[in-house]
Amino acid sequence: MASSSLMWAKAFMYSSLAFGLVHGQTSAQTSSSQADGLSTHMTTSASATVGTATVNGSPTTYSVQFTVPASADEGPNELPNIYDPQAKNAQLLCPGYTASNAVRNEFGFSATLKLAGKPCNVYGTDIETLSLTVDVQTAHRLAVNIMPAYIGSSNHSEYILPAELVHLPVQGVADAATQDIDLQFSWSNDPTFSFTVLRKSTGDVLFSTKDTILVYENQFWEFVTALPDNYNLYGMGERIHGFRLGNNFTTTFWAADAGDPVDGNIYGNHPFYLDTRYYEQDASGNLTYVANATSSEGNYVSHSHGVYLRNAHGMEAIMNPSNLTWRGIGGAIELYFFDGPTQPEVTKQYLIGAVGLPAMQQYFTFGYHQCRWGYKNWTMMEDVVRTFREFDIPLENIWTDIDYMFQYRDFTNDPNTFSYEQAATFLANLTANHQHYIPIVDSAIYIPNPNNASDNYSVYTNGHEMDVFLKNPDGSEYIGSVWPGYTVYPDWHNGKAFTWWTESMAGWHDKVNFSGIWIDMSEVSSFCVGSCGSGNLSLNPVHPFFSLPGETGAIVFDYPEDFNITNSTEAAAASSSSAAQSASAASANPPSTATTPYYRSSVTPNARNVIDPPYVLNNVNGALGVHAVSPNATHVDGTQEYDVHNLFGHQILNATYQALLSIFPGKRPFIIGRSTFAGSGIWAGHWGGDNASKWYYMYFSIPQALNFGLFGIPMFGVDTCGFNGNSDEELCNRWMQLSAFFPFYRNHNVLSAISQEPYVWASVAAATKSAISIRYSLLPYMYTLFYYAHTTGSTVMRALSWECHIPVFVRGGSILPQQEALYTTFESRNSSWSLLAALDMEDSATGTVYIDDGESLVQKSTLLVDLTISENSLYASARGVYPDTNPLANVTVMGVMAEPSSVTLNGVKISSGVAYNSTSKCLKVTGLGSATSAGAWAGDWTLSWA
Repeated sequence: MASSSLMWAKAFMYSSLAFGLVHGQTSAQTSSSQADGLSTHMTTSASATVGTATVNGSPTTYSVQFTVPASADEGPNELPNIYDPQAKNAQLLCPGYTASNAVRNEFGFSATLKLAGKPCNVYGTDIETLSLTVDVQTAHRLAVNIMPAYIGSSNHSEYILPAELVHLPVQGVADAATQDIDLQFSWSNDPTFSFTVLRKSTGDVLFSTKDTILVYENQFWEFVTALPDNYNLYGMGERIHGFRLGNNFTTTFWAADAGDPVDGNIYGNHPFYLDTRYYEQDASGNLTYVANATSSEGNYVSHSHGVYLRNAHGMEAIMNPSNLTWRGIGGAIELYFFDGPTQPEVTKQYLIGAVGLPAMQQYFTFGYHQCRWGYKNWTMMEDVVRTFREFDIPLENIWTDIDYMFQYRDFTNDPNTFSYEQAATFLANLTANHQHYIPIVDSAIYIPNPNNASDNYSVYTNGHEMDVFLKNPDGSEYIGSVWPGYTVYPDWHNGKAFTWWTESMAGWHDKVNFSGIWIDMSEVSSFCVGSCGSGNLSLNPVHPFFSLPGETGAIVFDYPEDFNITNSTEAAAASSSSAAQSASAASANPPSTATTPYYRSSVTPNARNVIDPPYVLNNVNGALGVHAVSPNATHVDGTQEYDVHNLFGHQILNATYQALLSIFPGKRPFIIGRSTFAGSGIWAGHWGGDNASKWYYMYFSIPQALNFGLFGIPMFGVDTCGFNGNSDEELCNRWMQLSAFFPFYRNHNVLSAISQEPYVWASVAAATKSAISIRYSLLPYMYTLFYYAHTTGSTVMRALSWECHIPVFVRGGSILPQQEALYTTFESRNSSWSLLAALDMEDSATGTVYIDDGESLVQKSTLLVDLTISENSLYASARGVYPDTNPLANVTVMGVMAEPSSVTLNGVKISSGVAYNSTSKCLKVTGLGSATSAGAWAGDWTLSWA
């Protein structure tokens, strides 16, 4: 009986520690419960939580996990300036600047900007002297840079973004083409300094600060550019919003751990926009701007240009009906203009010259990915993999969320549920079947309890000894709170942090054979304000202030819109349970009736307040340090987090990329990251974050994907069927079909929600198999698109409004390469080839096929096949020596207006396998395998019909 009592006590203690069923408080309190002969009594305090249990008359005591109070993640009650009726209007109060000492050079000119009157000091201390530099950098890029004229020890707080952190576009070759740029810069001092950027070929004003004031202070700057009526801006990521941004919208640039609020700032920052304008063209070719180019009788043309503001500080772009107002809380005004004049050209100019071309992905990454928060052990994952196979639904990659970790600690596995021994068997079976495993890695590192010798964690200890973590201003380690409890954060300004990260990841890979990495919580997130763990480490590990999904008070009852129409009984039960849970929570935590006055920070001359700056951004989480590392956290080089907060996610992707290069020498790293910045695509892909199982989130996934194509991150997808809440059959059915045509195709959902693997519902299984079959047959085409994105900056997913103004399935004039849709991408890319061609109005079509080994970072050999249809002949010719031996099975040509009398391959008549459909005007030639047995592209060939 004694051993039985001990077993009960341990079981109760484990449940409390693992799931936080009993939450500690900041003031002493007691509670008790009785069930199945077990009575418990808990006493909690800020320093310790002790429970006593009596099991069949035998008393025992244990420690109950401490819960960080909710108040720890609350900041001052700040009112964003854009909503504050008392906010100062810098345009009315500030004097602007006057330009002088203009000096021309080969590429442009430089000048000095002097404050044109008495300092206004509205949200900081006015900077008296600025430098202006204007450069024509390439044939398509103009740079305008405004920054403090003097940067030294006396004013080092005016942080200028170094090229080591974010790529700095530099002067290109000053050849004749550079001088032919279609952009012209002009400036004026009437009444104060302003500038204008024009398109020379049309005379259109693309950017003008005329009749507005330039404001530049040590914690605030502002400039305004006019825009035409009903303008069309795209980009300004990252947020959940329609593709066209609209003319009454504010976008905030501050990386936030926020579960996909519509219109709010979320994980990443991409201060780039594309401006598309429509014109009516008369008989003489003259263009007139049209605010609403919707008439079917109009003769319209469009021109696009791009603008990139290279600044990593907190910023806002305020889209008013007639202008765009930019505001920032630090850094320089570094503007880059791209002349286009089409969207594809603007995107290429931005990626090639400003932020970098997207990483080429391994072939297997285009297969289907399955994940969830709630895969409890390797056995459950084996069941998932086996069930996919039983339903014949292709599964390429299986993922794990934080479930696999030992107490949510990076680079560890729970020895009971995800042991290394069982991992070896599970992962060996995956590898044998050409399947892959991708685990999550969080951005914060658990710091052990110094009073508990068994709470050792070598990942932290090694990093501490190498001194690679962020610091408080006093030099102590900055300690926040995330999933495992109190945590520290890597300092990516310290080169040793990259070494430590690589060693930690490589050591773990020796035990767990993963194929890529999923980076999460990288905004960077903390569940408390400030260094809340300092002095509190004896409480570690601690529970976050909120209940995890599935815990008491956090049961998932939410379903998609209109779920009640087809599932009325289940919907009614869920609604009733949800209401009861909400009522219980409200009674336990009644809302405060007190009114908290707004906090307004004041300006201190010649000093910065980085915790609560005088200008208040419209940050979705409130004050800058709420649910994030504090702005005063300090890097090894003295830089404060205030100046580089938006770059943590960007830098951890770089560190992870370097680590994977070390682990997989010569192979392309596969990384999906949450927080991104301009240029992150050179290392990683991105998923849309914590969306919900709602129809509108499926809708918003499309503009999300299109935007990230503009930002140079084409490897994009969302949590298919939704992350938060319960999905249902109809929503999951449609979403699995839609996501099949996104580059990154993954299903993922929250802990304790219902399962939503595609085999859960028969109709979803059928729809998924059909959609994946189409996807896998088109993988050669998708892979070729990625090759061009990687080498030329073209997009993969494209908006129809930029490609054509009617929807088409296969564009006339295109030739699409295809292979068989088999279970894995390994099998698919080793199957026979086919070509699908759609003729244009001139009976022509073109296409390409790019082929390599599908994984190497640097290729020993490649193959690029050119495909052209002209005058009733399809010509195939290849460049390169990559040995692809898969034969050509068939060719389908759409748009052949008359039945041919003969079809030949290299002049030899094909006697069988030729079919013509006079209704669809489709010619299909099959049975070409024997004629191409050495490989479809082993030799050049011509297929003709007449």
